[in-house]
Amino acid sequence: MAAVQRGQPQGPTTWQKMKMGAMMGAGVGLTIGFIFGSYSILRGGAGPRGILPTLSQYMLSSGATFAFFLSIGSVIRNDAQLPPNWEATRLQLASPIVRSRLDGAQMMKARWELEKRRQNSNL
Repeated sequence: MAAVQRGQPQGPTTWQKMKMGAMMGAGVGLTIGFIFGSYSILRGGAGPRGILPTLSQYMLSSGATFAFFLSIGSVIRNDAQLPPNWEATRLQLASPIVRSRLDGAQMMKARWELEKRRQNSNL
C-alpha cells in the first residue's frame, strides 16, 4: 500500500535544478558545437589534427560552456523566495503598472471594444 503524502508537493532541489540545467546546456552545446565545427571543417579544412579531434574540440568546448551557464541560470531563475501559490497571489495583488504584455494587450482590447460600442450607440 502506498503512503499518503500530506501537505504541498515538494519541487526539485537546487542541486536537481542545477543538474537539469547542466544536462540541457550540454545537449544544446554539443549540438551547436557539431553544427559550427562541421561548418568550420568544411570551410577551412580539418587542420593538422584531423577531422575527429577538431570536431570533438568544438563540441566539447561548446557543450561545457553552455552547460556551465545554463546550470547557473536554471538555479537563479527558479530560486524563488516565496512558494508558488503565494507568488501567484502577490502577482495578482501587484500594482497595475507591473503587468505582463498579455495583460496590457487584453486591457487595450477591452478598451477598444468599449469605444466601438460607444461610437455605435452614438450613431
